[in-house]
Amino acid sequence: HLDKARLLPVQTMPTIGDRITEKGVAWAWYSGGWNEAEAGTVKEGTFSYHHQPFAFFKRFQKVAPDRARHLKDLEDFLADTQKGTLPAVAFYKPRRGINQHPSGSDVVSSDRHVGEIIQRLETSPQWARMAVIVTYDENGGFWDHVVPPTRDRWGPGTRVPAIIVSPFAKRGFVDHTPYDTTSILKLIETRFGLAPLTAADAKANYLVAAFQF
Repeated sequence: HLDKARLLPVQTMPTIGDRITEKGVAWAWYSGGWNEAEAGTVKEGTFSYHHQPFAFFKRFQKVAPDRARHLKDLEDFLADTQKGTLPAVAFYKPRRGINQHPSGSDVVSSDRHVGEIIQRLETSPQWARMAVIVTYDENGGFWDHVVPPTRDRWGPGTRVPAIIVSPFAKRGFVDHTPYDTTSILKLIETRFGLAPLTAADAKANYLVAAFQF
């Protein structure tokens, strides 16, 4: 029995997708296993519903046209990559088992998947104008010898890797600028002239030091 009172209420606050749409810029969230999940045929343990952030919002509920317009499957991502029709902003989340999440996937298979995705992107007709950011939502439980600095009650927390692959990326360069995950939002907002979502991304550094345009 599903106790709906214990479910997270449908969210209505603005998302980065809303900001991008307001500017008339194309975007999509691609996820491995999405089509199977939508059809109810996904195999148990191969898809993480709570890893689909836009699905928590009213604008992307099952009855909303923006769900089909912006939430897509890995197969769509691969097809768009090959055809050179990826939107200006594209997010991709691998399915469980190859998403490098502790206990749910292994390092070898996950690393191989990331490498295959990068190789496909590098052969896309859009590659010359592309910037790829590979990063993580937590540190995977690995020990970090650097103590996080004190900023506010929320962090920052333990460091996570971020890898930039792009014709515009500085070669052999390690960027020591302090960033957090909202820095990716700030990069998108700066590129397309979007209003910030919160004070966090408004004041974040936005990865520009890692590029050479």
